[in-house]
Amino acid sequence: MLLNALENRIKVYLVEVDAYARLTLTALLKSLSRRIYFRELVFQFDRIGFESLFIVMLTGVFTGMVMALQGVALFNRFGATNLVGSVIGASIVRELGPVLAALMVAGRVGSAITAELGTMKVTEQIDAYLVEGTDVVRKLVVPRFLACLLSMPLLTVFADAVAILGGFFIISTTTEINATYYWLSVIDFLTISDVFLGCAKPLFFGLVIASISCHLGMRARHGSAGVGVAAKRAVVLSSVFILVSDFFLTKIFLVLFP
Repeated sequence: MLLNALENRIKVYLVEVDAYARLTLTALLKSLSRRIYFRELVFQFDRIGFESLFIVMLTGVFTGMVMALQGVALFNRFGATNLVGSVIGASIVRELGPVLAALMVAGRVGSAITAELGTMKVTEQIDAYLVEGTDVVRKLVVPRFLACLLSMPLLTVFADAVAILGGFFIISTTTEINATYYWLSVIDFLTISDVFLGCAKPLFFGLVIASISCHLGMRARHGSAGVGVAAKRAVVLSSVFILVSDFFLTKIFLVLFP
């Protein structure tokens, strides 16, 4: 009995993984074609990108200010407070900016995408599209995929910029550190590979958020309660996959760009 239950559970997971991989691959391939619902793409870009800008920038500016406070307190022990800018710049661009922006978008956008598609699924709107012969992946999934992929690098750039400005605000108002040293240390310690890494990660995180959210939304069942469960799973799974993939991406980039 126990083995049968375990076997059935494994089969369910494998079916989910297969459906997720098929939807992701199909959406990626159709994203490369010219047949795109452009108006829907603009609408989704506005919802996913522009409407997430405030929360992402708010997260970035306070993260930069906290890092500046902690950096000054720590480097004061060693008389090396002029290095605070380098620590803030490298940490924000390489790690904190991409990850925090992605987590904010996963919480705000991932649940919304899943809830929207899940509601369309349980109210049989998606079935109606299929009966009409509409390509639901091209119409519903591809615009959200592209909007996430385009928005995430841009949101991360804004998050990085305001985080470094937040650090500058704390340095210039609470310490006697020369502002010029701050900006020079930020610039001197950043490399082209850091900027490349800081832009590549958000692209992958956007793919994670869009693929998980769309997959769970398209497979939502059991009415409004099932949609709520799917939205919660989308946020949790997206956040976990972002953190796990960040570790492996960092390992890969450190090997490629030591």
